[in-house]
Amino acid sequence: MKLLLPALLLALSVHAVKREDFKECGQTSFCRRLRPLSTKSESTDFASPYSLGAPSRASASQIGVPAKDAAWSFPLSSTMYPDVAFELRVDILEGDIARVRVDEVGSVSPWRRYNETAKWALLNAEPAHGAAEITTKNSVTSIRYGQDLTLRINHAPLRIAMVRGGNEEIVFNDRGLFHMEHFRAKEMPVEEEVVETEGEEVKTEEGQVVEGAEIKTEPEDQQPFEATIDRSWFETEDGDMFEEQWKRWRDSKPKGPEAFSLDISFPFAKHVFGLPEHASPLSLPDTIGEGSYYTEPYRLWNVDIFEYVADSPMALYGAVPLLHAHSARGTVGVLNLVASETWVDVAHTKGVQTHWISESGIMDLLLLPGPNPTSLFEQYAALTGPAQMPPQFATAYHQCRWNYNTQGEVIEVQDRFEEADMPLDVTWLDIEYADEHRYFDWNKKMFPDPIAMINQVAKLGRKMVAIVDPHIKRTDSFRVYKDSLDLDILIKKADGNNFDGWCWPGSSVWVDFFNPKSWEWWTRMFSFDTWADQTKNLFVWNDMNEPSVFDGPEITMPKDNIHDGGWEHRDVHNINGMLFHNQTQHAISVREPTKKRPFVLSRAYFAGSHRFGAIWTGDNLGTWEHMAGEAAMFLSNSIAGMSFVGSDIGGFFGNPGDEMLVRWYQKGAFMPFMRAHAHIDTKRREPYLSEEPIRSYLRDALRLRYTLLPAWYNAFHDAATKGHPVIWPHYAKYPGDETGAAVDNQYYIGDSGLLFRPVVVEGATSADVYLAAGEPYYDYFSSRMFPARMKPRNVTIDTPLDKFPLLIEGGHIFPSRERVRRSSALMSNDPFTLTVALGRNQNAEGQLYLDDGETFAWESGAFVHRGLEFKDGKLRSAPKVSYDAGNAYAQSISNVGVERVRVLGLNKEPKSVTVAGEEVQFEWDKGAPSAKEPRAAVLTIKNPGVKVVDDWEIVIA
Repeated sequence: MKLLLPALLLALSVHAVKREDFKECGQTSFCRRLRPLSTKSESTDFASPYSLGAPSRASASQIGVPAKDAAWSFPLSSTMYPDVAFELRVDILEGDIARVRVDEVGSVSPWRRYNETAKWALLNAEPAHGAAEITTKNSVTSIRYGQDLTLRINHAPLRIAMVRGGNEEIVFNDRGLFHMEHFRAKEMPVEEEVVETEGEEVKTEEGQVVEGAEIKTEPEDQQPFEATIDRSWFETEDGDMFEEQWKRWRDSKPKGPEAFSLDISFPFAKHVFGLPEHASPLSLPDTIGEGSYYTEPYRLWNVDIFEYVADSPMALYGAVPLLHAHSARGTVGVLNLVASETWVDVAHTKGVQTHWISESGIMDLLLLPGPNPTSLFEQYAALTGPAQMPPQFATAYHQCRWNYNTQGEVIEVQDRFEEADMPLDVTWLDIEYADEHRYFDWNKKMFPDPIAMINQVAKLGRKMVAIVDPHIKRTDSFRVYKDSLDLDILIKKADGNNFDGWCWPGSSVWVDFFNPKSWEWWTRMFSFDTWADQTKNLFVWNDMNEPSVFDGPEITMPKDNIHDGGWEHRDVHNINGMLFHNQTQHAISVREPTKKRPFVLSRAYFAGSHRFGAIWTGDNLGTWEHMAGEAAMFLSNSIAGMSFVGSDIGGFFGNPGDEMLVRWYQKGAFMPFMRAHAHIDTKRREPYLSEEPIRSYLRDALRLRYTLLPAWYNAFHDAATKGHPVIWPHYAKYPGDETGAAVDNQYYIGDSGLLFRPVVVEGATSADVYLAAGEPYYDYFSSRMFPARMKPRNVTIDTPLDKFPLLIEGGHIFPSRERVRRSSALMSNDPFTLTVALGRNQNAEGQLYLDDGETFAWESGAFVHRGLEFKDGKLRSAPKVSYDAGNAYAQSISNVGVERVRVLGLNKEPKSVTVAGEEVQFEWDKGAPSAKEPRAAVLTIKNPGVKVVDDWEIVIA
């Protein structure tokens, strides 16, 4: 976000997030009502009032699956409201995922609970069902499925546990905190009625006897489960249940209260990870209980929050309701598919206990069995789809600021990068390129010939990105506004009229992308016929899509606004930005006759957004504190599928000094999405503007990113095909290492073995790195060796300003390209270097994946995918997967070879190196194995004469 009035920024101090603009739990009616359940449940008399009837096979009409599949429904009732009926449905899905849903049924109310979140988040809203067996005995239903998994369902009181090997690993309603508010009419105060009858005397307050009256009594409620059910435990009287006022905004709440609460416990867990997006540690600390790290729950509510706090549970721009629960014993996960405002408490008590409170919607809970992080990544991808495979250029360096103001300035930036010998792939334009902030309409005074500008940038293989925000200027002279009116596709106010609010163009409206009528129209907006001032080398940035509304509550849209289907904005808020992102990336992909991979950056996101492109962490500050906390944010997003993530290099706000800028570029070179960006009021800080030696340090960081692009591309391909994260936290690589589970200031790049740890402390001349047990590690820059140890440990690495910790774990092979050019496109036919970091058993393995970097032809087999293995003194290349080695793409790079092989850690000097019986040149550096800081032996094989598309073997004798 940028401030509405840039001058306003000058009045703000550092860390000046306006907390008063954003609610806390106690200022939100439903959270205020339901959060206290967790403390009330500590009463010995407390028990859940919910119980289940007998299961029946779920019909296709209920959940859209054949009756023979593993799906059952249970009547669910509450002793507090015996006249209100609910239904609980259980599905066992492929991949041994259990899905549990609860909805109100048979209500006389005209309202419905929102039940379409899965439609947008899951790749298939009704995933294929697995096999299961069900038995019910003594009010306990057991559903056996998968390998030694049982869903044990206690009917009274309601409790569901996922059991593996006799041990409970996930428990729903363990503490009895499940509660679903039902639809009801607002109770109006009535005068007390005196009923004339025979019998007991009735007296007035003054003590006078009322003749012929008696006291009416209700029959005593049955108290199930030998516990007292106090209705006040579950529903505190709240004057805001049917209408809520916050500051100057009124929420009409036409459906009344419809919040729900659930508790999920992980009895064996020591850590929980996930719930992005928050600026918090990766291992989520407690939010409740004595001595808790935070006092507020983690909030999932997409908001535009500038200058966010570097360590806080406050809501940010995205919301993925996914948790991993972990200990050395195993890892399991839950995905709670709800798109309304949600608060989550965490307490490390009896394992880890979590309490989720959501404003509206059905309960749709998916239990992911793991039993390890890699399995969880693959199970989550099976549900939500794998990540989008980005175009090659998008994995390189992006240069942005608010704003490059003229066409000449854009060209100057290109020229200055070239003069400084700094690589660059993408130049970005913020909101000032658009005439009166009417996106699609160029300001022709400043950009008189956009096509000529884009073409000039493209001469060096570079691209451009222009911002297209969701707010549309409300003026009849703007074609996009006129179209949206004619099609009647705008979001409505509660009274049915089109909603308008204030954003960058002034008075604005917002398209309802839940309305299918908007989809084809939005695709047409990006066609070359409609938007003539573009080329195939222009891509898109979707900002402000939470949505950001400057004059709205919490800088967003009123909750009682109406979307297609009659759903309120409160029901769909966290999905809203994802739909805008989805439709934009689709429009970019189909604007050419041959479908191309789109690149669209989004700020708002939800579960499943990884299918549509990249995100970034929003309006960070140029402070050491913000820089230090971002690795944890990247990792939290990555385990929830959002691997294509980065932050604004240098910070969006502020003017970093030389040291901070160097450290941020070094860190940026190892962010999956590498972009420099800055606020309009900051000083210009393009890397070529720095004086020496700072300029060289920045150049080195940029060139290192380009050198390692093949390793990054391998990781992005694994994300797109397996659902694996691009960057891996330690607990995911080494789930059995309890000591390092919470490490969140370093990470691994895909399966390359590269371990990166940013330097984020001012003046630091050394940094500690946590190393897993079992394998040696090698310093990428110096070949210093850290021998294998049987236990994990911390090692200290010197970090003068031009250095930072980058290690290679033994047992891995990764590809690189050492000839750095002005853009990644110009490197597409360059030869490769293979780095072989030998493990303690003198073996290693890796991969090299290549495709055209542009189209979807890779999905039809147009790629090269080689498996690399070093074993018994031989380095071999063979197909990693089965594919046609003669495909068109492979033929196009048939002359691309390997120009160098570097082997680290070989235990003796070779006598010869041969390829197909012919000796090839090599160099031997014996290293310093016995020194205080041992340096690995390095074997360098020059020009071995092998091609990347071929099978080959290099023999080291």
